[in-house]
Order: sequence, then C-alpha cells, then structure tokens
Amino acid sequence: MQDRQDLAAGAILAAIGLAVAGYAALHYDIGTPRRMGPGFFPLGLGLALALLGGSVALLRGGQLMPRPALPELVAVLSAIVIFALGVERLGLVLTTFVSVLVASAAAPRGGILWRLLLGCGVCVIAVGVFHLALAMNLPLWPRR
Repeated sequence: MQDRQDLAAGAILAAIGLAVAGYAALHYDIGTPRRMGPGFFPLGLGLALALLGGSVALLRGGQLMPRPALPELVAVLSAIVIFALGVERLGLVLTTFVSVLVASAAAPRGGILWRLLLGCGVCVIAVGVFHLALAMNLPLWPRR
C-alpha cells in the first residue's frame, strides 16, 4: 500500500512541478542567471519540485515515514515568525540572534555556550551577506 501512495504522491508533485515550470517558461521572461527575469525563480522551483517528486515516486522503496518531530518543528517555525516580525523593529543583529536561539532550543545536543556561539556566528554571516554584500536597507540595531 505504501509503495502506491509514494508513487502517486511523487507523480502528483512531479506533475505540479512540471506544470509550474512549463507555465513560467511559456509566459514569463526567464533571463539569465546574471540578469534574472520574472520567470527565473518559478521555473527553478518548478523544476526542483518535479525532481523531488520524481525521486519520491521512484526511490522511496515503501519505507514508512517517521513521525514529525513536533518540538523541533515548533521551534523552527517560531524562529521564522520572530525573524519576520522583528527584523524591522529590533534590527538584523538582535533578531537573528534571538531567532537562532529559539530555533536551536529543541536541538538534542549542545549546551548554552554552543547556542550562543552559533547565534554570534549566524549574526556575523547575516550582516556580511545582507548588509555588506547585498547592501539591503535593513536596520542593524533596534530603532529608537
């Protein structure tokens, strides 16, 4: 029974992915990797979904899916919401640090020192990418 479910679900995902990629390719300008058009991202996502769906359909092998890890799921989703709601008010550095602490709260290993170092490292990377490299107009610190 599980083999047929995986085959059907994978085939549906692959079909949706191919439909999205085909629509993007036919209706939008794709552009180049250097000058991306409005259809570049939907085309890439559609092809990725088609590839993943095809791999699920062909390679799953009838194994039962493990139950989702609820604490980890809640921690990661909470971190995403905190980042989305806080980056404009609290700044990139503080919001990134808090988001990493929340996301890593459900990690099975690693103490508080590991989480603090991870938060600092991700903050350095976030500032380097978003503020320095991409010059995005995000506040680094809380607004007064």
